[in-house]
Amino acid sequence: MPSAGIAPRRAVQLAALFAMMVAFTAQLVGALLPVIPLFIAASVVNLGLDLVLQHKQPGLLAVLGRIRFDVTVRQLLRDMLILVGLLHIDGINPLEEQAPLTITLLLFYGTHFVCQAVAVLVRRTRSMPFVTRNIDASALRLCDAPPRILSRQTGRRLLRFSVPTTTGMMLTSITTDAYWGGIGLAVSLALSAGGTLYLGTWLLPKKRVANEKQALAWLDNWLAEYQPTVGMYFSGGSSSAYQANMWLSTLASLDGNPIIVLRERFMVQKIEATDVPIVCIPKVANLMRLEHSTLKVLLHPANSGKTSQILRIPSIKHAFTNHGESDKLSSCNPYAKAYDEVWVAGPAARDRYQLADIGVEDKDVIEVGRPQLAPIEPYAGAPAGRMTTVLYAPTWEGWDGNPGNTSVILAGENIVRELLADENVQLLYKPHPMTGSVDPRAGAANTRIQAMITEANARRSGERPGPEAAAELARRTEALNALTTSAFRKSADELERMRLQGTPEEGRAAAVAAAVTAWEEAYWNSFPRWEHRIITTARPGIFSCFNQADVLISDVSSVVSDYLSSEKPYAVANTSGMSEDDFRANFPTVRAATILTPEADGVAALLDAVRDPAQDTLAAERAELKEHLLGPSDPPSSVRFNQAALDLCAKADERRIRMENRLSGIPGQRSQEDVDASETAGHEASGASDTTAAV
Repeated sequence: MPSAGIAPRRAVQLAALFAMMVAFTAQLVGALLPVIPLFIAASVVNLGLDLVLQHKQPGLLAVLGRIRFDVTVRQLLRDMLILVGLLHIDGINPLEEQAPLTITLLLFYGTHFVCQAVAVLVRRTRSMPFVTRNIDASALRLCDAPPRILSRQTGRRLLRFSVPTTTGMMLTSITTDAYWGGIGLAVSLALSAGGTLYLGTWLLPKKRVANEKQALAWLDNWLAEYQPTVGMYFSGGSSSAYQANMWLSTLASLDGNPIIVLRERFMVQKIEATDVPIVCIPKVANLMRLEHSTLKVLLHPANSGKTSQILRIPSIKHAFTNHGESDKLSSCNPYAKAYDEVWVAGPAARDRYQLADIGVEDKDVIEVGRPQLAPIEPYAGAPAGRMTTVLYAPTWEGWDGNPGNTSVILAGENIVRELLADENVQLLYKPHPMTGSVDPRAGAANTRIQAMITEANARRSGERPGPEAAAELARRTEALNALTTSAFRKSADELERMRLQGTPEEGRAAAVAAAVTAWEEAYWNSFPRWEHRIITTARPGIFSCFNQADVLISDVSSVVSDYLSSEKPYAVANTSGMSEDDFRANFPTVRAATILTPEADGVAALLDAVRDPAQDTLAAERAELKEHLLGPSDPPSSVRFNQAALDLCAKADERRIRMENRLSGIPGQRSQEDVDASETAGHEASGASDTTAAV
């Protein structure tokens, strides 16, 4: 359980802090008495402990910083205690020997603070108003970043540069010869001063990148040259990147010039391999520059607090695509009415919006299918071998505390226990990446489930693939990583990564797709069919797991809708507290599913139906439900999605023409002068008509 792991970790952290306080106390006692062995040991241990914690537990030291006992104060206190200790050691002349040491130590701290000031200036000059990827930004004069220890790691720099000082002072304590302390201080001072001068070279014109005004002008010119037409807008936390990644291949295949617009700088590296240009614009004021670009449509796979900021741009049409469809209320969020259109997979989602009555008009709901489901293989009948592969892919607990959101808490262990008890079942367990992020009970249950699977594997045995399978997986992993990841220096910052991640090589997208396929094949071949698998990494993806599985067990989530494209048998756990009839009535996606109780009743019957198609009474309903959820297969979803994008682009063009006509005073969009003149002419004609009538 998580609480069982948290307690020991906190105990270790508290012990580390206690050890540091003991070291300071021992250093003080050793300096005042003086007890030279205690003084030396405490000084060395104190500095060494701080160095270790800087690397291993920086968050713990941040707590000390909040009470103003930060790294600078700690190191200064250590050095002052060393000087006090030297005053009490016989054989060291305070005036002739210690005074120069004190002055040199003050100079060292002076250079440290100057280096810190230079680091602040360098970081400011290397902060762009945007971040790009897959774009040639060499015109911005991008260069390599300075060493991290000089520019961003203040604490580590001070501690490491203080090592020669402490070493020299300890030798002086032993030998009573100030020469060693002077050597140590000289080395530390040289390191600090030299580092400051070297860091300062990044402020010179040769290494100085474009300023904010120049950078924004470059961005405007790039947008004018590239002329983006349709893009994807995304904002979210680090664990939500999958919501955008699922749309990358679809976006890349659209007609026109696609673009990805992000808001969080860290998200630039969270987006998976793609050839689509990426622009991250954190500030709202800079984001508004898109209004003057050729961008016509933005697709939104998720709602976020920053979505309203881009919706301010009237020249861009916005479509909500979501990152999956389910019967949950989150799939019918009232925020959807803020978009120009809501794109859904099929009639089921259209009906869902109308039943929810949240203000989304039916004319604004566009059925486009789910183009990214193309890799999912169709049902090919009962399992061919002895083993039946079951994919258990529960969703996470959600924000509202509804017990029906996830089966992990109430039913997960029971379901897994039933599956593990069948010697002819191979279990693939792939929990949602956010499981346990809100409810600790879900995280605890997830941990116990994984332990159950690990124990079950220990009890199984059989023939395993030879070493060539592992070698092939390693080779495929290396090849895939070479295509999908960028190797950066530890000191690399955003600007250095921008330079390295410029225009992608031609044909990279096709090479990545082929490498992913080869990697997945090697992955599944690297372990035996009798071995259960716990899959918590991004690869293999959920679609690859679909293709391996003979049956799915999940919750009410988009996983069910996507899996239905295969028409394979599936089951849904009912932990909502509803009766089975009410559960089916409230959640149409489970209409063709086997319903499992929290006690996992129904697992045995499910496995029987998978192994014997004659017992599968839901096959026809799955085929019917598939079309209801995902729409027709002809025309293909990719065609319908692309046409929806073209149609929305056309609407954006129509609006621009109307606005231009209105401003230019073309008839049909008359100016106020035209209206006044027309009214005057109307009054004159009316007067003439009255005169004629009187005659």
